[in-house]
Amino acid sequence: MEYLNERVSYLRGLADGLGIDDSTKEGKLILAILDALEDFADAIEELEASQSELNDYVGELDEDLSEIEDRLYGDEDEDYDYEDEEDEDYEYDYDEDEEEDEDEDYEEYVEVECPNCHMLMSVEEELLEDEDAELVCPHCNATIKVKDLKIVDDDDED
Repeated sequence: MEYLNERVSYLRGLADGLGIDDSTKEGKLILAILDALEDFADAIEELEASQSELNDYVGELDEDLSEIEDRLYGDEDEDYDYEDEEDEDYEYDYDEDEEEDEDEDYEEYVEVECPNCHMLMSVEEELLEDEDAELVCPHCNATIKVKDLKIVDDDDED
């Protein structure tokens, strides 16, 4: 945007050539406008330089991210032959035993109500079997005995 500075310089030269000075009200106004235009041109030039620097930086980040993705995931797209998929009837072999194994890895949780603040919280079902156990309510920070907790049914909420 160097042309903006050139145009402001041209206008300043015109003002000097016409003999506009700050001895009149109109002269003061015109010179103030030229100063403001010069400030705008300088600010735009700085913004353009910053924008260019940011674009370069984002480009470098994008390249670095692409390298990391290639290292993590490999070049899967290059190895995959899409033409073979059209020729074959692809079927996914769904294994129900695999799903059951995954379910066993997760703890079962039950929603209970805090007797102090009446807020709902999730607790491991296994914890409720020990009536002497205590836990802390995440909402009111009160220590609660498991035997004092009220189990909330999903059907009750509707």
